Order: sequence, then structure tokens, then C-alpha cells
Amino acid sequence: MTNKKNNKYKIQLQEVALKDGTQPGKSIAFEFENHDNIFNLIEQTQNSDRFEDKSQNIEFILGLKLFSEVMIKNRNNPLFEEFSPAFGQFMKKLKGKS
Repeated sequence: MTNKKNNKYKIQLQEVALKDGTQPGKSIAFEFENHDNIFNLIEQTQNSDRFEDKSQNIEFILGLKLFSEVMIKNRNNPLFEEFSPAFGQFMKKLKGKS
């Protein structure tokens, strides 16, 4: 059930080409929730000069939002203990530049 404070998304990842030349064919699809509107964030960064390759803005936002939401939902997990303060600083810097 979707939390009304979150947006719900679906991602489908599909192999298109593999560097070892084997035939691609694997795919995975999953749904997830995020407190931010990811499409709005992507639109806001489309004209950013953060990366030379403009498509990397989408990769960056999507990866960041997937990672950060898992970290938020698991904030007491020892895996994030040392990383969490640095991530907080990173997010402040990122939002200041947005």
C-alpha cells in the first residue's frame, strides 16, 4: 500500500548489449516509493552543467533518489553509520547548487 506522503514509481531495467558479447535478455521490474517527485527533479536538472554528458543528470538523480530513500528508511542500519554524516553534507552542498 502506498504511503500518502510518498510518490510511487515503477522501474524496468533491461539488458540491451553486454560487453562480453553474450546475448542480452535479462530484465527486472520493481516498484518503489519516494518522498520527492523524481520527474520534477529530473526536469529541473535538464539544463544543468553539472555533467558534460547531459543524460548523466538523469542517471545521477535516479541513482541518488533510489539510494537516499533506502538510507532514510534504514537510518538505524549500522551499514550507514559512518556514511550518513558525509551524505548529509553532500546533500546540503547539492541543494545549494541546484
